[in-house]
Amino acid sequence: MDKTRPKVRLSRALGIPLTPKSVKYFEARPYPPGVHGRARKQESDYKVRLREKQRLRAQYNIREAQLRNAFAKAARAGEKTGDVLLADLECRLDALVLRAGFARTIYQARQFVVHRHVLVNGRRVDRPSYRLRPGDVITIAERSRAMDAFQIAAAGGHAENVPPYLDVRHEALAARLTRLPERAEIPVICDEQLVVEHYSR
Repeated sequence: MDKTRPKVRLSRALGIPLTPKSVKYFEARPYPPGVHGRARKQESDYKVRLREKQRLRAQYNIREAQLRNAFAKAARAGEKTGDVLLADLECRLDALVLRAGFARTIYQARQFVVHRHVLVNGRRVDRPSYRLRPGDVITIAERSRAMDAFQIAAAGGHAENVPPYLDVRHEALAARLTRLPERAEIPVICDEQLVVEHYSR
């Protein structure tokens, strides 16, 4: 999967809208791009599992090596691997910046972190893959708050789907991870069991 592919084409290839902008295009043509996009094709078990893994990767905007490492860690946990995997990915800093409503897309959330606009427990963190633990607090750096994107966030512009494991004060541009996410609460379109099967083969 090439992360440089235009987001609309990638959305159609994977069968899920990856950005708010791609939703209307996806709804108009909810089938893969290309001349054979509408054709019904017999899909192998391998292809079905591979696509599910690619969908998960795309929703968190991570590299193959990152997902493989996260899977290996989840498999060692001794609990239901798929649930542990998604809870771990959901605790990434860029994912929580998105869920808190401080960014519009996972791509924008990653950019905010890399550009050092985001603090965790008062310290600047520029690694999107940084994992938060319950009790950790995300804030937006004081000098960054005047930016239009954060003014929109402070006004609650992206606040419609804040999950229950985050306590968010939008006007203060602050969010606290209150507990680990449960699978049913994580807003990711994925059959994680297929991802587990893909890596376990």
